Amino acid sequence: MSTVADLVARLNACPPGRSHWSEFENICVEILSYLFVPPLREPYIQPRTYSGIDRRDAVFSNREDQGDSTWAKIKRELNARMILFEFKNYDSSEIGKEEVLQTKNYLTAPMGKLAIICSTKLPNNAAHIKRNTIYSDGGTVILFLTKDKLIEMLYIRERGENPADLIMDEIEMFYLQHE
Repeated sequence: MSTVADLVARLNACPPGRSHWSEFENICVEILSYLFVPPLREPYIQPRTYSGIDRRDAVFSNREDQGDSTWAKIKRELNARMILFEFKNYDSSEIGKEEVLQTKNYLTAPMGKLAIICSTKLPNNAAHIKRNTIYSDGGTVILFLTKDKLIEMLYIRERGENPADLIMDEIEMFYLQHE
């Protein structure tokens, strides 16, 4: 089992860029599993739709529906039965509206209305505007988590606190900024 220091070092050592996408995805999945499993279930990695047309990066099952846990609240609020994570290890390319649309298109009604894009940098303004439109049109929340937020959650867990609270904070911040 990796330590928090090891996970942080490996995440920071992963170079941005297309040639290292797999390394970035693998370390992010390891971090998210460390942070959220349990209560979430082990992720489905690179699951494809039946037709094989769509391939999602990672999907964590959320079976929390009773009580006051953060994931139970998220499930009730956003019907988030499956938490979709997409990983963008971009260097010179922008994370724009196309990446947001692609992420939205990977969600199906049974999965719920929450997706999270983990990236090496913040998406551009067009991506932020597109996610606002997506929320206005159908109530789907797409969060942007940078490497810094992943690291922050690792330290939250190391302190014995709940890293899912940061996810809820990001959802609430999105609601506050939405227009």
